Amino acid sequence: MLGKVLPPFLFAATAVLIANRLHSLGFVDFRLEYIEQTLTENLPAGLKPYFSAIYGEVLPWLGYSSCGWDRAKSFTIISSRVVTPGGTSSAAVEVQDGIISSVQQIPPSVVGNADKQKQLFGSVLVLDFGDAVVAPGLIDVHTHLNEPGREDWEGFRSGTSAAAAGGVTLVVDMPLNSFPATTSSVELQKKKRSAAGKTYTNVAFWGGLVPDNARDAEALRSMVAGGVVGFKAFLSPSGINDFPNSSVADIAAALPTLRELDVPLMVHAELVDHTPPPGGDAASYATYLGSRQPAWEENAIAALIGALSSEELGRPPAPAAGSAGGGFGLHIAHLSSARCLPMIQEAKARGLPVTVETCPHYLNFAAEDVARGDTRFKCAPPIRTASNREELWGAVAGGDVDIVSTDHSPAPPHMKRMEDGDFMAAWGGISGLQYALPATWHGMRQRGMKPSDLARLWSTNPAKLLGISGVTGELSPGRRADITVWHPDRLADTSRAALRHKHKLTPYEDMELYGRVAATFVNGRLVFDEKRGLYPTACGDLSLRGNSSS
Repeated sequence: MLGKVLPPFLFAATAVLIANRLHSLGFVDFRLEYIEQTLTENLPAGLKPYFSAIYGEVLPWLGYSSCGWDRAKSFTIISSRVVTPGGTSSAAVEVQDGIISSVQQIPPSVVGNADKQKQLFGSVLVLDFGDAVVAPGLIDVHTHLNEPGREDWEGFRSGTSAAAAGGVTLVVDMPLNSFPATTSSVELQKKKRSAAGKTYTNVAFWGGLVPDNARDAEALRSMVAGGVVGFKAFLSPSGINDFPNSSVADIAAALPTLRELDVPLMVHAELVDHTPPPGGDAASYATYLGSRQPAWEENAIAALIGALSSEELGRPPAPAAGSAGGGFGLHIAHLSSARCLPMIQEAKARGLPVTVETCPHYLNFAAEDVARGDTRFKCAPPIRTASNREELWGAVAGGDVDIVSTDHSPAPPHMKRMEDGDFMAAWGGISGLQYALPATWHGMRQRGMKPSDLARLWSTNPAKLLGISGVTGELSPGRRADITVWHPDRLADTSRAALRHKHKLTPYEDMELYGRVAATFVNGRLVFDEKRGLYPTACGDLSLRGNSSS
């Protein structure tokens, strides 16, 4: 065995060392992926399996990353628009071993000038992104990847590859629509095993809060011990039989345990007060919209705030102004009705730990524009009127909406019922994970908002919600090098050919959306590059609560 293994090990090590030396002398533009491709193409077939296994071990031994384009473990990113907590300016972000080691302002003249870069940074690899925005990686706190059990709907590989191409560096997977749902530590372990080695981005998990475990403190504790970042509950039927909706009483019973565990509870906030009568024109979007009134959201949020205000739970201190919370709190998922905003604002003013998200589809689309039978637009809560959309935009711009998330909820095309256009029977979910950045930025750009606003909604506040703001979510020393580089004034590629979702049915297809992703770094690894595409090996990790290094 040693006789077979040693030659390719020495071959790989020698090739990397020679190439590195030539690069340091200025003779070659060093790209490890080219060496890897050349070697694997020219090695004898019998040695290729040994080489592939060993190559990943050789690189770290020689000081290189084992995954991603541009394998240097130490490098510097520069741009004239780097978004940091202190503002947006020309800056250099230095990365070592997957961690941001420093962020320093630089003269604008350094950008685009190789001689000045060599004077300033020496032999360190410099990635010059010109006037592209360099910002913290996007964190999508609300996605359905559907694995294990429903990989024909999406899956970790396809979902996270789309996320990486869209500038998302951390995806937080919902406890449904995988099968079985993640409502116990046993099912959590199955999901973790299923995800291992398949994710192009980092992935975290929500646990499911259902009637069977809402009063079982040990069950909730065991899921937190297993790594969930918090819990998700439904007040209305979820559409999935093994994930029943909870009552307000169930949630009230769970809150003391969640407060003890210091984790957030995300809730699908609709309270069904009647069953819509049969009949009506099922192909008309107005029929579906009328079946889910804004009062369902209003009543649910009022009840949840009431439970949070209960005397036995007490009142935690108010979060800092503009904060998205962190630790224990109530998080309202996918707010659709702007009529709910005043009560949420009032709860925050009282010091209650309440946060709220909305989604790009509520910010881009309007009920008046949904064509007859176009069930791509069906979701719950529903897309409402154009005037409601503008009220939501006002709350986003004013800071009353804390987070934007995709609520990526794909399903096989036949479940969307496009063939008969039946809104009442179609699956309620919109596929939008790859379009997270442009589907948010396009409207922000039209309204005069800034890249720093997008970072607040998609990076900083999501990290606070998940309790990982010391790990990721901003470009600061000591944070994980989760970085998204994007062009604010270039159009994203929304063609079907560029889409990496498992299924291509989405209302965003061929939309004109500004905000084109140039590069995505996950843990300091360049996993997506607009010229080279997605790195073929999954470089992401599981980001589990209590394990800040992953």
